Amino acid sequence: RELISNASDALEKLRYKQVSGEIASSNENPLEIQLFTDKNNKTLTLVDTGIGMTKEELISNLGTIARSGSRSFVEQLKSDDSKRSVDNIIGQFGVGFYSSFMVSDKVTVEGKSATNPDSTVYKWSSDGSGVYTIEGTEATDLSNGCRITLHLKDSCAEYSDPERIKTIIKKYSSFVTFPIKLNGEEVNTVTALWTQDKKEVTSSQYNEFYKFFTNDYDSPRYTLHFKTDAPIDLKCLFFVPSSHTEKFGMGRIEPGVNLYSRKILIESKPKDLLPEWLRFMKGVVDSEDLPLSISREKPQDSNLLRRMREVLTRKIIKFFEDCAKNDIQAYREFYIEFNIFIKEGICSDSNNVDSLSKLLRFESSISGEDSLISFDEYVANLKPTDKYIYYLMAPSRDVALSSPYYETFRKHNKDVLFVYNTIDDFVMSNIKTFNSKKIISIESSEVDLDKELSSAPKETSEETKDKEEIEEKKESDSSIGLSEAESNEICDFIMQSLGDKKLRQCKITNRLSDSPCIVTDHQSGALRKMMKLLEQSNQGTKSNVLPPQVLEINPKHPLVINIYKCKERGDTEIAKLVVEQLFDNALIAAGLLDDPRLMIPRLNELLLATINK
Repeated sequence: RELISNASDALEKLRYKQVSGEIASSNENPLEIQLFTDKNNKTLTLVDTGIGMTKEELISNLGTIARSGSRSFVEQLKSDDSKRSVDNIIGQFGVGFYSSFMVSDKVTVEGKSATNPDSTVYKWSSDGSGVYTIEGTEATDLSNGCRITLHLKDSCAEYSDPERIKTIIKKYSSFVTFPIKLNGEEVNTVTALWTQDKKEVTSSQYNEFYKFFTNDYDSPRYTLHFKTDAPIDLKCLFFVPSSHTEKFGMGRIEPGVNLYSRKILIESKPKDLLPEWLRFMKGVVDSEDLPLSISREKPQDSNLLRRMREVLTRKIIKFFEDCAKNDIQAYREFYIEFNIFIKEGICSDSNNVDSLSKLLRFESSISGEDSLISFDEYVANLKPTDKYIYYLMAPSRDVALSSPYYETFRKHNKDVLFVYNTIDDFVMSNIKTFNSKKIISIESSEVDLDKELSSAPKETSEETKDKEEIEEKKESDSSIGLSEAESNEICDFIMQSLGDKKLRQCKITNRLSDSPCIVTDHQSGALRKMMKLLEQSNQGTKSNVLPPQVLEINPKHPLVINIYKCKERGDTEIAKLVVEQLFDNALIAAGLLDDPRLMIPRLNELLLATINK
């Protein structure tokens, strides 16, 4: 990798001098890098047709550790106020060449300067002990450039194997500007698309690059190609794959974005380049601003890397926002496949919760089963006086629509977002508010639509008046139910029947129409299930005991009325059994009942009492 990078710099210097007119262009020697392996003699030879070196440059550049000719070249151009780009110059440290001695007993460098075609070819030799020799040679097959020959140690003979060398080239140097040939075969045939103007790249080129980079058979779902120079110089090419494997339970995906500097691989799939929730992304980030460690294996400036991560994350989120606006159906398909990662980001990336929440999509009670809406769309349909965004966690749409918590929303034709994934409760609690509207579960005791609607300005349309008259007629035709005193009596009876270990409060509610009771302000059912799983892994300890609940009862429901009548005529045992069953029913509706098998003896008693009558 280091020798190829140096050879690329030598070719870039020659090209610069040819373009500037300092050296005449020649078609005889194409600008390329050639490598030759020799297993029998255990040698690896690299030849470039670049700028070459004079005797003085061989002594200056190779005789002094950490002397960078490339850096000197760049500094000279800057001092000359040259406007020509030097972006393709890779070398920074001058120590890459000395990595040769890690695998070699002896290294020879033959150089001929392109600035003087009639100059002698000089040969520099060293065993890495700090001593070197330099002498003129009669070599005639080197018109300009350098030839480096590594005489490999016995323990490093693997580097004379062409397959081993090809693997290294493909991993680290696939995107070097100039052709790299190994024993006459060109190895780096894929172009570094991220360095090109995206207007010049076709979709088929993106697809070909993606398949090369990921070894995937499918085309990418989305492609994001951009360059920035402020606050950080970045050239990026990201892909969203068509699918992911985590949904099949195949373990967490490893990060899929490589870090390059001037088209040379610095770190393969670093874990801290993007936040973990973006691990499904594939692609390349190339930055010339990276201060690298001396081995070029790791960026040194962690603060710069953090700033890069922030810039990249914001750019990717903004890209998904644009995708959602530009093609609703394509984004819907993406969201169905990758929504779990966005939700993970909301729970783990506190800096981007607001922007990530705009990417969420939901089914809602009004929008229908096949439609997904955003928070923005939900809020756009609210009245100015509406304060809340309502949601319900349920296993399925059918369960949500039949939930007792949804009854009052159905009656008032109020939209509710339906969420079905265990993580969704955590997502909603992390977002808290959207556009100044508080996000609350309809299982909360805060829900009081009658009060909310009564405080809102009255609409004056005839349609609205007719609707109100129909609702008023429904209310007048319904059973009057228990009086306030009777309601208080039944609440006391329920408290006595269930005890303070199960119940901390029993109160009257007007939000129910078809159901006798609900529990409110309870622990999330999804959270409780997760806690139970942890409990099972903790050798079956029973630390997650259900705390006392708040029970809200519907005083107009026939079951509640008949419990009161049953109590009044002295049949308290049956009344208690029904109360216990209603409480368990409410726990089931809330997703809080741990083991429904405990209800079976009670149900048998109730059945027996019923059939005996």
